[in-house]
Amino acid sequence: MASRLFGRSKPKQPGPSMTEIIANTDSRAASVDKKIAQLDEQLKQCKQKMSKMREGPAKQRVKQQALRILRQRKTYEQQYGKLQQQSFNLEQQNYAVQSLKDTHATVSAMREGKKAMQTEFKKININDIEDIQDDMEDLMEDHDEIQEILGRTYGMEDVDEGDLEAEFEALGEDLDDALLDELTDVPTSEPTVVEDVPKPAQHESKEVDEFGLPYL
Repeated sequence: MASRLFGRSKPKQPGPSMTEIIANTDSRAASVDKKIAQLDEQLKQCKQKMSKMREGPAKQRVKQQALRILRQRKTYEQQYGKLQQQSFNLEQQNYAVQSLKDTHATVSAMREGKKAMQTEFKKININDIEDIQDDMEDLMEDHDEIQEILGRTYGMEDVDEGDLEAEFEALGEDLDDALLDELTDVPTSEPTVVEDVPKPAQHESKEVDEFGLPYL
């Protein structure tokens, strides 16, 4: 009955997000900055007019107009600075909120990962792993033994090891003798005889003239 008389309350609509508020503040700041640029253009025109005018009432009126424009400009500059500061504060707050959300998501993911690891560890029995390792080691030993059996030789005479060593040493001596014969089997040729060259006679006296004769 009460809902029929007074009507049902409408569900509360969610307010604008932080990103939307920041965008709105930046838009207002851009609008104010545009007005400042327009006032700068007007001030420039006033200065140009005053530079071409003589002193008098007309020049004073242009000057007063320029001062009014300058006051407006300062007001807009203050508004622009406040809007910029508001936008900066909102961005910092939004960054903090997003960081907290990311941290919460990270912690949740880590918690889920821990649960998954615990579940998977329950499926693994360390004793089973050790038994498997022992079985593998036994199988590899059996494999090596089988390979050794398969590698055995058949149909060869049993030779004494001492006889084999003696034969090996004799074989080494034969190889050394053959190598020595090969090195010494070089064709020889008669040596070239060099005739004795008579040495110049030595003078008893070291003092000789220009012809090699001793001084008298």
